[in-house]
Amino acid sequence: MEVAGAVLQAGGVASWAELTAAFSRVEVDAAIAEGHLVRLRRGRYGLPGLDRDRAGAAALDGVRDRLSAARYWGWGVKLPPERAQVLVPRGRNVSPQRRRGIDLRWGAPSEEERRRGVTCRVQTVLDCARFLEFDAALAVADSALRDGLTRTELLLACARLPRCGRGTAFRVVELADARAANPFEPVLRAIVIDIPGAAFEPQVWVGGIGRPDLVDRSRRVIVEGDSFEFHSDATSLNRDMERHNAFVAVDHAVLRFGWRHAMFQQDYVRATVAGVLSARGRSVGQCTDCTAA
Repeated sequence: MEVAGAVLQAGGVASWAELTAAFSRVEVDAAIAEGHLVRLRRGRYGLPGLDRDRAGAAALDGVRDRLSAARYWGWGVKLPPERAQVLVPRGRNVSPQRRRGIDLRWGAPSEEERRRGVTCRVQTVLDCARFLEFDAALAVADSALRDGLTRTELLLACARLPRCGRGTAFRVVELADARAANPFEPVLRAIVIDIPGAAFEPQVWVGGIGRPDLVDRSRRVIVEGDSFEFHSDATSLNRDMERHNAFVAVDHAVLRFGWRHAMFQQDYVRATVAGVLSARGRSVGQCTDCTAA
């Protein structure tokens, strides 16, 4: 798989170490030189579009918003925004011609946000939680927690939100989990989270073998997200097969879904997981070898 394709499946961002572990330095340098990757900050690279986001905000004297802001902060996202997402002050008149190619929203950016040209980190999480689909919002919230934001500061900020959208924001923040390794995992978690009786946790150790993406301990069901993200060589394939067999050997049902399943075939994922959970039932008993990360 090409470098940019792997980064897309990683949530749109990757470290230099991740890139060079999967591709030659020549391939990575070529992707950067050809504009398929851009440098976000030292040692951190992402898909192009940041200049478009910045230009869109500047053209309207607004600030980068939602996914455009999340990408500015170097966070992984479910999918990059198709258009620059921009926030302008309430009451500003923006003609249809000037809005063309921009996903525009009206709000109340702070002076600091207007000076910097992007919503602050906490506000970015809250706006994504209120205005994006649940799985996309959860991916951003997970990334923010991995990047050092705390659940407490996010919950306090949720409490100050207007009533409209407050409950949605609380749900996203309460269910966010820094243990998720990349944005692929929260998308899978969002798909299965409302299956009756499901109790999936991310990155739980199973039998000393490894930490699957999601584990339902009581029914011994594992859900793994398989992508080409930095796992396309024969050695990685053999390691994944051995890991799969080891989980099965300790009496776990292992379900594996591709990146396209999670992004575009969510009904299939949900129905498959629900069927396996129902078939296994509660008689299996909780796995005593499962431990939180």
